[in-house]
Amino acid sequence: MTPVAITPDVSFGDGSLQFICGPCVIESEEHCLFLAHAIREALGTPYIFKASFDKANRSSLQSYRGPGLAEGVRILQTVKRQTRLPVLTDIHTPDQAGPAAETADILQIPAFLCRQTDLLLEAGRTGRAVNIKKGQFVSPHDIRHATDKVASTGNTRIILTERGSSFGYNNLVVDMRGLVIMRESGYPVVFDATHSVQLPGAAGSTSGGAPQFIDPLSRAATATGIDGVFLEVHDHPERALSDGANALRLDLLRDLAGQLRRIHAAALSTLP
Repeated sequence: MTPVAITPDVSFGDGSLQFICGPCVIESEEHCLFLAHAIREALGTPYIFKASFDKANRSSLQSYRGPGLAEGVRILQTVKRQTRLPVLTDIHTPDQAGPAAETADILQIPAFLCRQTDLLLEAGRTGRAVNIKKGQFVSPHDIRHATDKVASTGNTRIILTERGSSFGYNNLVVDMRGLVIMRESGYPVVFDATHSVQLPGAAGSTSGGAPQFIDPLSRAATATGIDGVFLEVHDHPERALSDGANALRLDLLRDLAGQLRRIHAAALSTLP
């Protein structure tokens, strides 16, 4: 596997366990800066700060979507400048790729959009690392079609993220075999521990969640030898403007990260 370097301190696929952490959506500049610093203190190492400038796939028309592209990118630039952390954000349309890439170190393709050819091609053409979230409706074998689209631009700085598969109505399950299958593609694999416990649409006009399963699922995924863990983190999940029902409480991050690092080290020592 060829590692995907983001900064001199952060690289996927080099034998380390990386963390992608932050709020689901940008709530304010002040909140992003607070969380960026607090998460780094909890982790004790550099990580990738994530936050979305627009949540274009909210369940309800009335749900908060974010500050929008221009303001969102400005806030992410401020976070990057003040914390020296790399940043990740979602894009939803091809025309967002260029402006977002001016600041974001990683462009993320949302799970619902992982088959959108034009979006994948424009993300690839920016030269930025591209994190493709495997759709809830896509098998681990078939996500290779999305990687092929990005790689066709000459950009092989690709990361794959598992976030669970649809299982009946309002439920997701995680097939741990999929993490191994996706990693056999030659690209680093990340486990999204918080979206995997989401209950889509289960709260009526919003999604529900089962955050008590963040710990066991992330521990199991890490034991397969993955390259990173994606965690939406919030200081007050009950007040979060998006995905609070499945977010990890900030005060739980330090202990969980320590567990996952120990599991990852043990996995590397035993896996072939």
